[in-house]
Amino acid sequence: MNLNENQKMIRQMARDFADSRLAPIAAEIDRTAEFPEATVKEMGGLGFLGLTVPEAYGGVGADMTSYALVVEEVSRACGSHGLTVAAHNSLGCWPIANLGTEQQKKTYLPEAATGEALLSFGLTEAEAGSDAGGTRTSAVRDGEDWVLNGSKMWITNSHYAKALIITAKTDAEAQGSQGISAFIVPTDTPGFTVEKKENKLGMRASDTAPLTLEDVRIPSDALLGQENEGFKYFMMTLDGGRISIAAVALGIAVGAYDVAREYAKERKQFGKPIASFQAIEFMLADMATQIQASRQLTYEACRLKDAGLEYGQMAAMAKLHA
Repeated sequence: MNLNENQKMIRQMARDFADSRLAPIAAEIDRTAEFPEATVKEMGGLGFLGLTVPEAYGGVGADMTSYALVVEEVSRACGSHGLTVAAHNSLGCWPIANLGTEQQKKTYLPEAATGEALLSFGLTEAEAGSDAGGTRTSAVRDGEDWVLNGSKMWITNSHYAKALIITAKTDAEAQGSQGISAFIVPTDTPGFTVEKKENKLGMRASDTAPLTLEDVRIPSDALLGQENEGFKYFMMTLDGGRISIAAVALGIAVGAYDVAREYAKERKQFGKPIASFQAIEFMLADMATQIQASRQLTYEACRLKDAGLEYGQMAAMAKLHA
């Protein structure tokens, strides 16, 4: 993978931060499931939370390769931090930066870029996730406002987000994926409730929780993009999100491999390191090969996206393999 000087610099900065600030606390925050507010704010100061935000709104305006490099390096030390960065950038900032009005961009992106305010994305429901067309949350016009009712689940960053992009059915008569729209909903809106944090098996310091919307009233200008075009928008968002999750998984795999390799060098049996036994060598070789395959798929998806070419299928393969 050929990186330019700027990409190498960004990767090194992320690696140094991950080694010095994240690796020492990763095990403890996973055990306690405590959201790492202090280090998340530090990442905002380094620009990690504004990677997908254009420079005009205070962000880095990074290419997709640079973004994935940061997510990989952060995730190598701590998957919870990696997921926080990924969800905020690809699911929260990217849709507003690419689909929002000028006023929406000015309202949400500057604070998001610095980490003063996190953003996220509310798509998944009990019957709508991979089957995104199964959305049941509704949005009904009432004068100049929209009124939202429904629930979401597995929503990342939800307790700490200033606003979430919420998908809702705006045409009750439309079938399947038709008649869905996207809205930017501030989390302090009356009727918007973030429920109890999920008790997960891994990446426990990442904030994941269900949402409930009861007569949540938002103005008409909270609509993101065009009415009833939401399915198209969140499919575009999820394509980029798959690169993000591939980079998270790749980073975690690299971190696991590093630990395994060092342990194999230190652990001795029959008077020599277990790394010298062929069975262990095979295991490490297979791990390294799978990591390299994941890396090639992930950064090829980045290359295609940066070049303005079709990348959806490559992003899906990268996420699957990584």
